[in-house]
Amino acid sequence: MTTILIIDDEPLQREILSTILSEEGYNVYSAASLEEARKIMNEVYPDIILTDLKLGNENGIDILHEILDKPVSPSVIVITAFGTISSAVEAIKKGAFDYLTKPIDKEVLVLTIKKAEERVNLIKENIRLREELFGQFKIEGIMGKSKKMLQILDIVKKVTPTSATVLICGESGTGKELIAKAIHYNSPRRDKPFIAINCAAIPETLIESELFGYEQGAFTGASVRKIGLIESAQGGTLFLDEIAELPVNLQSKLLRVLQDKEIRRIGGKDTIKIDLRIIAATNKKISDEVEKGRFREDLYYRLKVVTVEIPPLRERKEDIPELVRFFIEKYSREFGKRIFEIDDKALQALINYHWPGNIRQLETVIERAIIISDGNKITFNDIQDELKIPYSRNIFDIEIPDEGINYEEFEKELLKKSLIKSNFVIAKAAKLMGMTYDTFWYRLKKFGLHENLREMTK
Repeated sequence: MTTILIIDDEPLQREILSTILSEEGYNVYSAASLEEARKIMNEVYPDIILTDLKLGNENGIDILHEILDKPVSPSVIVITAFGTISSAVEAIKKGAFDYLTKPIDKEVLVLTIKKAEERVNLIKENIRLREELFGQFKIEGIMGKSKKMLQILDIVKKVTPTSATVLICGESGTGKELIAKAIHYNSPRRDKPFIAINCAAIPETLIESELFGYEQGAFTGASVRKIGLIESAQGGTLFLDEIAELPVNLQSKLLRVLQDKEIRRIGGKDTIKIDLRIIAATNKKISDEVEKGRFREDLYYRLKVVTVEIPPLRERKEDIPELVRFFIEKYSREFGKRIFEIDDKALQALINYHWPGNIRQLETVIERAIIISDGNKITFNDIQDELKIPYSRNIFDIEIPDEGINYEEFEKELLKKSLIKSNFVIAKAAKLMGMTYDTFWYRLKKFGLHENLREMTK
């Protein structure tokens, strides 16, 4: 129930307002002075304060200075005589929500109170969601007790309070964005935006305008001004995923952002000062890209002030049981199923698997197992079909030697064969591999196969 505190030195006015608002279902307290109001607020913190501007020798505005620094400050509505509306306007400038003029109209009063109530409820909901978000990305909540993960968490804890640029390296599906969010939401910038962009997912012709924005009339079709993602992240964090895919001409512009802390929109004349942290991520070895001339060396060193190397899941298998338990709990709750554990045979199969898709693939396997399981425990039968992929694809006709395989070479061969099988129609090849078009194209780019499609047709 919404609580309202009325502050008015006129007993009749207090009584009338209290009666009206109590009948509307509000929990109402009243005080004849600021001193009395403070005593009430020590016991009950109101959602809305309705105060007269003139309280004998006191001024109702003074209450604003005492509450505006609270996490959820009450909505303050001031009451004033018609001849002193300028004082009410001044109160709004200082943080009051609204004002009412005497004599107070009942309908106007109730409507104003409801609007103030909406404002308080919205703030409370935002705080709740923010706390939920912070809890979701607590550093301590990141799964993993292996030596490598403990070393990563130690680095993350040390870099979080700073504004240092961070480069996160690791294979797809290892949780690079999770680490980036943990750094942001545990940092002093947590109340500001976290803006993420996948540099590989945006066409080269569009990525500059997405990052830097543009002015109206900057080019054909620029009918209005567009604020870019860098500017949108003002005060917060910009996460540049797959940074190695950023075109070379934009790498120089990003370098200037890091050096000069300013940007210029496309078609703009003025520079705009920015304050943000940049976290970049890649599944490529950037030093190799530098040697090949595909990535600027000076930008590389600007980005790798702190480097976080996330190991693939196959190199931290001791973390798999903990991850499995987490995903079982997550998806059992989401799907309303009473599944609490996994049998030993199934768990051992998960530990022994090579996980080319890393944690993302493990999560998908557990999610599917929860959906299809008929009991209260995940069994080997619930996961075995998923763990056969890609070896069960007969169309590829690839044998697995006793001594094992180089998985990256194996995946590369699978991609080639799927292209050949589909007559180089990428959509069909992606379907054969059980991937989306974007994922398949991304994997081609990872191995440089997208540049050799014509040669493969010869």
